[in-house]
Amino acid sequence: MSETKKLLRALAGETQTVPPIWMMRQAGRYLPEYRATRAEAGDFLSLCYNSELAAEVTLQPIRRYGFDAAILFADILLIPQALGADLWFVTGEGPRLSTVTTQSDFEALKPANSIHDTLSPIYDTLRILNGALPSDTTLIGFAGAPWTVATYMIAGRGTPDQGPAHALREENTALFEALLDRITEATIDYLSMQIEAGAEVVKIFDSWAGSLHGDDFDKYAVEPSRRITQALKERHPSTPVIGFPREAGEKYVGFARATGVDCVALDNSVDPVWAAAHVQSDGCVQGNLASSHMVTGGQALIDETRAIVRAFSGGPHIFNLGHGITPDADPQNVQLMIDTVREGLAV
Repeated sequence: MSETKKLLRALAGETQTVPPIWMMRQAGRYLPEYRATRAEAGDFLSLCYNSELAAEVTLQPIRRYGFDAAILFADILLIPQALGADLWFVTGEGPRLSTVTTQSDFEALKPANSIHDTLSPIYDTLRILNGALPSDTTLIGFAGAPWTVATYMIAGRGTPDQGPAHALREENTALFEALLDRITEATIDYLSMQIEAGAEVVKIFDSWAGSLHGDDFDKYAVEPSRRITQALKERHPSTPVIGFPREAGEKYVGFARATGVDCVALDNSVDPVWAAAHVQSDGCVQGNLASSHMVTGGQALIDETRAIVRAFSGGPHIFNLGHGITPDADPQNVQLMIDTVREGLAV
């Protein structure tokens, strides 16, 4: 039954002695079994769209570590591709997309409700996982937040400062906001279909929220997340939503109230004691161990894990990293982190 799942209990506001734990990018290149399956798929996008293999890599860290949640294996840039953008990955450099910088570029995009033909394999992956996961493991779906997705669509790649997106926002606000609206509408439909296919929780990744400041943060990070969350709550009232406005700093305060999300994921740039006082006071928080500890391990990993669990012990908390695990991480350090959380070493 869902009420026995530790992650869902945390999202419902329950304080637990041992917090539930999962890890961003837990299905990834640090695991030899993932590398083998990716090689079988041929390339990253082929893996995303092969439902059987995507389900397999989603299950691998559950088998190895027994995490309390599995997160769908996919990518935040599948939405642009489903909207008609060209998408490919350059080895060692990351994603590349055809750009949207003019009105004609925007008009060439597909309507938001036409994404499902492209994304149907993702829903199939969720259906497979829904029948394959252990009964106590929560299934998480996800999408990128509109601002973060837009930064890639405007620049055609990841950029250090999201400069091209900021420039378009200043030079052609109407076009910029129309693009955000299209992404927002598509994301609502995408996440709703994920929930119908079996996702029990959905997470909105706003990886570049930290480059928005002042009113821009409220307009382009908070407001789209609020719209998405509100629409999902109307369609799926019992499905929790996790928001992750990475590097939001002081803007983490009040984010849950402003957007309606059930949990705020925290990056590792914020102090857990501060976050417990100012963010966890509004409900569940998730985080926020530095992913570098998965590389270096040792006593520092144990000490920091203990400190985070202790800081958040007064309220609902999901233990996680402050960002995704990196390919150079040591799988043994992941086990050490889990053992530290679960075996009472954290108190």
